[in-house]
Amino acid sequence: MRATLMYGAGDVRIEEVPDSAIKLPTDALVRVTASCICGSDLWPYGSMSPADGPERMGHEFIGIVEDTGSAVTTVKKGDLVVSPFAFSDGTCEFCREGLHTSCVQGDFWPGLPDEGGQAEAVRVPLADGTLVKLPVAADSALIPSLLTLSDVFGTGHHAAVAGGVNERTRVTVIGDGAVGLLAVLSAKRLGAEQIILMGRHQARTDLGREFGATDVVSARGEEGIAQVRDLTGGHGTHVVLEAVGNMPAYEQAVGVVRPGGVISRVGVPQYEQAPIGFGSLFRHNLGLAGGPAPVRAYIEELMPDILDGTIQPGKVFDATTGLDGVPGGYQDMADRKSLKVLIKP
Repeated sequence: MRATLMYGAGDVRIEEVPDSAIKLPTDALVRVTASCICGSDLWPYGSMSPADGPERMGHEFIGIVEDTGSAVTTVKKGDLVVSPFAFSDGTCEFCREGLHTSCVQGDFWPGLPDEGGQAEAVRVPLADGTLVKLPVAADSALIPSLLTLSDVFGTGHHAAVAGGVNERTRVTVIGDGAVGLLAVLSAKRLGAEQIILMGRHQARTDLGREFGATDVVSARGEEGIAQVRDLTGGHGTHVVLEAVGNMPAYEQAVGVVRPGGVISRVGVPQYEQAPIGFGSLFRHNLGLAGGPAPVRAYIEELMPDILDGTIQPGKVFDATTGLDGVPGGYQDMADRKSLKVLIKP
């Protein structure tokens, strides 16, 4: 079968690899019908050392179950399923608390050697706890939106939930990538009264307005911070959803959050040290929340709004390709020519 491998920065290849197959009683074999490239894939695309490659790519996918291990009971051959970006058993104490990304048996894709979602098929471990059956056909027009349940919509929702967004909060979203835009959608869905999107790409910020942003600030740094404060009576917003992951985005978040507010980070941090002391977080009773989104905990909650057409998170996909076009899709996303690339193997 064919799959996507990253050999180093800027070096993505589609190659023939051994067919995925059932290895454990808790496995499911899934033929991938829809996958995508994630913004977080661009971090290694920009910096991976060849010494760390090759690595199988892809952690967001929908597919049809082709086979199951003897212990699998919740899905069967022929089911269309969506997989979260982390696999989990669904039964440990952390899964029971809705923290599936900390499952004692689980891991993140590509934590499983020689498997990944940007491929023709994938072996899914802990299938009962990981996979969710979809009540549509594989060719449904809802597939792009349902695919966002595997990561970006669940991640935007997690940012909003971890930040405590409700109908009384003002929100700033930092980043106009897919996660940032779906953080806007999530904040709107939870009733936020004001949503300020900080982004510089008009096609994306226009989609952000469609998703619910009330204001757009294109400036960065001190100028951007000043503009957000002007929009909020000088105080900043109750919640900041940081969906980028670099230090300038974090510093911007500290600059626009209101005293007593919360910074909720879901952009994968590209740093280990950041201002948290008296002059940054402590002085004004600021909270720091977020983390890897336990999207498995949110799928059943979010899916009905997609199925009935209330929301269309799949609008973040602005390009579609087969496997052969995946290397070009990475480059287009890195060059900001594409927001998010849908893959149909």
